[in-house]
Amino acid sequence: MPDTTAAALPHQGETVTVSAYLATRLCQLDGHHVFGLPGDFSLSMLDEMLTVPGVEWVGCTNELNAAYAADAYARARRGVAAVLTTYGVGELSAMNGVAGSYAEDVPVVLVSGMPPSRARADGLLLHHTLADGDHDHFVRAYREVTAAGAVLRAATAVAEIDRMLLTAINECKPVYLGIPADVAVARVPAANLALPLRRSPSDPTSVQQFRDALTALLAQHPSLTVLAGPRVHRRRLEGELAALADLPGVRIATQAGAKAMLDEAHPASLGTYMGGMTRSEITRDAVDFAPLLVLAGTTLSDVLTGLFTHRFTPEDAVELGFETARIGASLFHGVRMEDAVRILHETAAERDFAPLPPLPPLTRPEVAEGPASDALTQAQLWAEIQQWMPEGVTAIADAGTALYGALGLHMSHDSDLLAQPIWSSIGYTLPATLGICLARPESRSLLFIGDGAAQLTVQELATILHRGHTPIIVLINNAGYTIERAIQSPKAAYQDITPWDWSALPSVLAPGVPSLTTTVRTRAELAEALVEARESTDRLVLIEAVLDPSDAPEMLVELGRGAARANGAPSAPTEPA
Repeated sequence: MPDTTAAALPHQGETVTVSAYLATRLCQLDGHHVFGLPGDFSLSMLDEMLTVPGVEWVGCTNELNAAYAADAYARARRGVAAVLTTYGVGELSAMNGVAGSYAEDVPVVLVSGMPPSRARADGLLLHHTLADGDHDHFVRAYREVTAAGAVLRAATAVAEIDRMLLTAINECKPVYLGIPADVAVARVPAANLALPLRRSPSDPTSVQQFRDALTALLAQHPSLTVLAGPRVHRRRLEGELAALADLPGVRIATQAGAKAMLDEAHPASLGTYMGGMTRSEITRDAVDFAPLLVLAGTTLSDVLTGLFTHRFTPEDAVELGFETARIGASLFHGVRMEDAVRILHETAAERDFAPLPPLPPLTRPEVAEGPASDALTQAQLWAEIQQWMPEGVTAIADAGTALYGALGLHMSHDSDLLAQPIWSSIGYTLPATLGICLARPESRSLLFIGDGAAQLTVQELATILHRGHTPIIVLINNAGYTIERAIQSPKAAYQDITPWDWSALPSVLAPGVPSLTTTVRTRAELAEALVEARESTDRLVLIEAVLDPSDAPEMLVELGRGAARANGAPSAPTEPA
């Protein structure tokens, strides 16, 4: 993971500024792009950071979008990503994005350019403060959405930067660094930069105890079923998961936040599991009634379990976390997930299960019957996308209609699906597409987003265009919040949004930058637009798909019914009184 080639290693006795030290450490952890907006308290810090070879500034249109973009960048690179803001107004704007990183285990580093140390100590009533002399309001606020935080002093800056970054990579959680303007340019020893930061190793005794207990457990069962979650992805363990799937007697399902982590055409793949919302009864039964179930990197949140409709008992399963493994009531502290998954593979291979009967192929969306000139439906939209979708894409699906349609797609072995099913902040994915384009320039990005979500963060389309990225964007125009309509009061005024001219937007945000925009209303128009999008590799493509506001993917309809029951709403959507 560390990249010591990002910058020349220091000589003994050499010094660097605090800002340059931080930038070099970020590069060593593969965080070469720094997202954010400048402010007067952060200008000197930025000037110093950009003197470090390998650091690239990515100026975004607002701090929230910068946090979303950094989150996606860190997910794709399996490394850290930095968001740099100014104090107060900037860091508060970014907080929603950082909270999402905390909820979904993403190591984002929020760097806040703060007023000088003396001004902080004297409680001066500066701009961007609450004018009460307390400069730590926002430091305290960030404690709620980060794993650790520090306001730097020159004397301890090196140790604190390293401590924060180690916390981020060990816990896969965001951290907070407040850097006063005077500290940003203070000089500190550079010697530590010759010692790359590495995740803490597993405890050898705990590892052996876990291996022994797992070996004994596997000997009692005829097969093994694994439910793999997004934390496996965070640790870059897809290869180990695939190796485990190659063994006889093993079946693997993935959570919605980890879809396509295992090739869905693999003979051992059960596809996506979401409790009662699982599309295949074979998949649901295989997980719920598994003789031996391993929860690898899972989060058992409402959406990921189909609103808690899972029928397995988590306490009876083997559980593999970032730093802890559990078998029954026995906790094995200090067992990193990398070692736990490796041991699971090794012990399952030694167990040599008997082969299981072949699984039927996973179902795919099929083109609905009816004339191709009829109004486009959700079923037709996703079926056409399934038939067309290229291999090797990184698909990104926003919370709502887009996500619950995309979850039904069959993904090729070299594709990936990025989503935010736990935090579910609509609008996340458009800035996330910027982060993905920078993190994976070799893979074309494919964004599915609703019109309501896009209106929140669409400014970042300008950054994507001006930087020359060429994603394909399928914008679902259903005139508002269909995910909420599926839950309650579908015709209420609050479900609607103002209409935009989506096809004109790229030329407004980036005049002179080539792009391709198309509005489709029928299956025939969609099929033609998708073919053209695939061939137009040198420009951004925006396909606006106009759909009935009441139409929704089947999975979203089921979610709406369940959410309505959970929220105490009427059994069927009704009009407001």
